[in-house]
Amino acid sequence: MRQFYTKTGDDGYTGLIGDERVPKYHPQPEALGSLDEASAALGLVRASTKLDEIKKIILRVQRDLYQMMAEISATPENANRFREMNTDKVNWLETMIDDITTKVEIPNGFIVPGDTFTSSLLALSRTIIRRAERHIAGLIHKDLLENQDILRYLNRLSSLCYVLEIYESQSASKTSPTMAKR
Repeated sequence: MRQFYTKTGDDGYTGLIGDERVPKYHPQPEALGSLDEASAALGLVRASTKLDEIKKIILRVQRDLYQMMAEISATPENANRFREMNTDKVNWLETMIDDITTKVEIPNGFIVPGDTFTSSLLALSRTIIRRAERHIAGLIHKDLLENQDILRYLNRLSSLCYVLEIYESQSASKTSPTMAKR
């Protein structure tokens, strides 16, 4: 029987792709944890939406996040082997944002999440992605990560989640979102 535990993290350290081990609270595992959490939240979106267009977009994003996690979990000398995030992927997100934006009425102001279950999950996903983005910015600023496209991708992904939240709500016949200001 295959074991699903290794006991190698029992000392509070985790391995990177390479020979290095770092504390579990190190910036790399923190970033990885946030990306993993973002993918799980997006999985809830994919499982709950009735819109095939959103399902397809989210699945592609989840796959991109796994590629991103491989690069981030590598030691600096191994990171290039796993580099998949690039300008094309950022441009694809921008195209998705532009496309969805043409299908919705963008509100003036802050939205209070909760108009539909799936739109709430998109809001939650957006906040988790923003946390991951902050962790990635820290890795870049500490010279632990070179690939700026990862940061750009996450920045666009949070915007995509925002417009998908509006799209999901409006597709459920919720004509205007609940706004923060009355």
